[in-house]
Amino acid sequence: MTHSGAQGGHSRGAVIGTVLFYLVAALAMVMANKWVLNSTEVPLFFLCTQLMIAVVLFLIAHALGMLQVPLEFDPAVLKGLIPMVGLNVIGLSFSNYTLKYVDASFYQVARGMVLPFTVATSFVFIQARPSLMVLLACSVVTLGFFVGVFLDGTAVSLIGITFGIASSMITAMHSVVIKKSLDVVKGSALHLSWYTNLVSAIVLLPLVFLAGEGSGVYNLFFGLHVVPAGGVSPLNTFLWGSAITGIFGFLMSIASLLSIKVTSPITHMVSSAVRGVAASMLGVWLFSDIISTGRAASIATILIGSIFYTWVKHNESQAPKYERVPLEKVEEGKGEISPTQRSRTPSD
Repeated sequence: MTHSGAQGGHSRGAVIGTVLFYLVAALAMVMANKWVLNSTEVPLFFLCTQLMIAVVLFLIAHALGMLQVPLEFDPAVLKGLIPMVGLNVIGLSFSNYTLKYVDASFYQVARGMVLPFTVATSFVFIQARPSLMVLLACSVVTLGFFVGVFLDGTAVSLIGITFGIASSMITAMHSVVIKKSLDVVKGSALHLSWYTNLVSAIVLLPLVFLAGEGSGVYNLFFGLHVVPAGGVSPLNTFLWGSAITGIFGFLMSIASLLSIKVTSPITHMVSSAVRGVAASMLGVWLFSDIISTGRAASIATILIGSIFYTWVKHNESQAPKYERVPLEKVEEGKGEISPTQRSRTPSD
């Protein structure tokens, strides 16, 4: 089996291992997040704790020589990462609020507008004009979102949907900002992940109290909790959930890097599709979620649209490129084909 693009030069075992690693880490993050958010009233503090644990793990890996992260803080770098950190804090916060108010099986639908918003954002900010086929794929994804929100008989949280739409918009903007942010850290995705986790945790800490979670944090650690027989206290749930999500958040940083280097965009999209279906099934098993016919149709439609989009973008990237001959040269009879242009004609 030959892998193209990012997969070139990597064995089938490396690709499969990377995909499975990413799937397990991503699924563990979603399920552990939902487990804690079902029992806590401090979602921002929970997010801040996750980020701090990931930062500590980065430092441990650095001390052991497993990876190298910059320990100095260049003001110019921090200033350049302000948009990235701001979007990261808002996006993760909205994502957590989305997961708190909707079922784990519905989470993918609630954030189903990421792709259309990403295409729209790219058009507005970097003038990346989408093709008709890309617009068709976005239409399919949008249809799937509306089927899940408006045509399914299962009750859904309006607050959760609102946070899901806002989270999708932030994620779309994040995809535009990340390229400029990589330039700030000289193209190192690892350094970008390190800075983003660290500065986001610092920014989130005061926001926890500004959002009114101070009393909730105090009650979590020092309040009296009524624990049912055989149950787990909210504090133990929070601590275990923070540890699990903090560890997997760190692993996700590594998994994302491996996924970019080892897998192709199509492989990544297919693995994301599998992750979405698996998350829905785990939601039914772990949290007794209900997947109605309408919700299943919504999830399937969003996945089909997303995979179709990736297929279209792959084909567009493989299409031959042609250099335009200036109109002035054509009118002057100087529109001869150069060797460079000739090498790009279909006849070759």
